[in-house]
Amino acid sequence: MHLFAENLAVELSSYYRNLALGHGVIPKVFTLVNGEGDQYLFFVDDLHMDKDEENQFLAYIVQEHEAVCYARGTLVILEKSQQLIEFAVIDRDNDEAIVCSAQVTRDIDDKPVGLSDFEKTLAPKKTIFFSGLFEPIQLSEDRTEEFEGLWDEMKPKILRRTMGI
Repeated sequence: MHLFAENLAVELSSYYRNLALGHGVIPKVFTLVNGEGDQYLFFVDDLHMDKDEENQFLAYIVQEHEAVCYARGTLVILEKSQQLIEFAVIDRDNDEAIVCSAQVTRDIDDKPVGLSDFEKTLAPKKTIFFSGLFEPIQLSEDRTEEFEGLWDEMKPKILRRTMGI
């Protein structure tokens, strides 16, 4: 497992804890890290795309930036009283993914007020439904230009930083 993948799991746990408890929100998040340690993070809902187009766009970004790992996280509602923040970190060169999950506790006004520690487990990468973003995709020239333009538009609004090794 690449060191960036392990660091990404730790950082995403802290990021979600801050968003949930500090800001009361639990967005769908996507982040990737390339071999130089450049990290990009943004909210998936900001894309306003259907699932197929969204997956194509995420695969385009993963491949365009030569990601070594990426992660995707969301709120999972099993029932009103049982909610989890879950994310998985997919490593390009490993058959296992890091899967993290934490229980959300809400107050009477439905605001997140508690979050258990994230439990980290390894799972076969092929069992994660969004694990195929490293697979090469063929896009039309128009679609490629559309995705390039969207990415250029998004860049100033997303979290970008360099991960330390």
